Amino acid sequence: MSSAHLFASLPNIISLGRLVLVPVVIVFIIQPDWMGAFLLFVIAGISDAVDGFLAKRFDLRTELGAYLDPLADKALLMSIYVTLAVESVLPATLAILVVSRDVMIMGAVMVSWVLDKPVAIKPLLVSKANTMGQIVLAAAVLGGKAFGVAFGMWFQVLIYTVAALTLASAAAYFVQWLRHMTD
Repeated sequence: MSSAHLFASLPNIISLGRLVLVPVVIVFIIQPDWMGAFLLFVIAGISDAVDGFLAKRFDLRTELGAYLDPLADKALLMSIYVTLAVESVLPATLAILVVSRDVMIMGAVMVSWVLDKPVAIKPLLVSKANTMGQIVLAAAVLGGKAFGVAFGMWFQVLIYTVAALTLASAAAYFVQWLRHMTD
């Protein structure tokens, strides 16, 4: 592989690396190695910013990257939420909401394709707020556990905020999809 080809593939390689981190973060949570899980979560966040910057700045966007980047992000967040719920750190209902929203969106996209009415998924403002809320809560939990910070009232506020944003985002996508399918 030439150095030019390697550079052109760098955003995709970084996304693949983030995908590979997912099981390692999960193992660290289960062990529990909270500092390791927190540090890998931070590294994943930085890698997401770096691959996005490289893809945009040097026009290295690819169709593969358009699928790989969000797949890596979703795999990491959903896996963390499920594992934190299994470990009784987060409420199971929150993990179910987070996973159900993404499964609903993927299911709607697949139904659209099957019915030959493909839908373009464009991130909505509420969806961006939802993703940010999910990231903040995951980072707060992992960081809190890593540094021994007690979960107080802020923890409950974050949980309810993420739950509300997840529900609002799911509803917004569902309404958008329903309009598209009935046009």
